[in-house]
Amino acid sequence: MDLPEGLAGWTDGDGAAFVVGRSLGIFDGSEAFTQVRGVFWTDGLLGDALRVVLVQLAAAGVLERWEVPDGQFRWPVQ
Repeated sequence: MDLPEGLAGWTDGDGAAFVVGRSLGIFDGSEAFTQVRGVFWTDGLLGDALRVVLVQLAAAGVLERWEVPDGQFRWPVQ
């Protein structure tokens, strides 16, 4: 899954981080978010790193970021 496809609509931070992880090959296409949610729901280096990637992509203008309580991200609408 690539980022434009996976983030076509507003997606919460954990879901968006999962899409980034999938696009990087960290999670394969057969894994559902529910199978790896512990990466995002507990403190850990991988989940933290994927969240940092999201924030940095938004800061660079690659993604849009919506500042709701949990933060949401999407690929910019063209």
